[in-house]
Amino acid sequence: MSEQSSLLTNIPHYLPQEVFETICRGDNLRIERILSWGQASPEGFWFDQDDNEFVVLIQGRALLRIEGRKEPLRLEPGDYINLAAHVKHRVEWTEPDAVTIWLVIYY
Repeated sequence: MSEQSSLLTNIPHYLPQEVFETICRGDNLRIERILSWGQASPEGFWFDQDDNEFVVLIQGRALLRIEGRKEPLRLEPGDYINLAAHVKHRVEWTEPDAVTIWLVIYY
């Protein structure tokens, strides 16, 4: 099956919470589009994934904190980071006045 779409369409005008959409799934692969609008990880919460993550910021801006690093990473459109499994990380901030679009490939 072939399917065409856009990462930049079908975005709600208001996001009271982050939206996680699986856009492709395989045996050892999952691709998600994540929409954030001012959301951040809850205080004290760290993502600790069983899979590696290749994260691309498509639109917006964000601060991503990785456990053990002194300063958070500032992400702008086009920036990416490859996180190994079990590297703890959290979203410190996303742009409050516009949608932030993430593409995350779990492998």
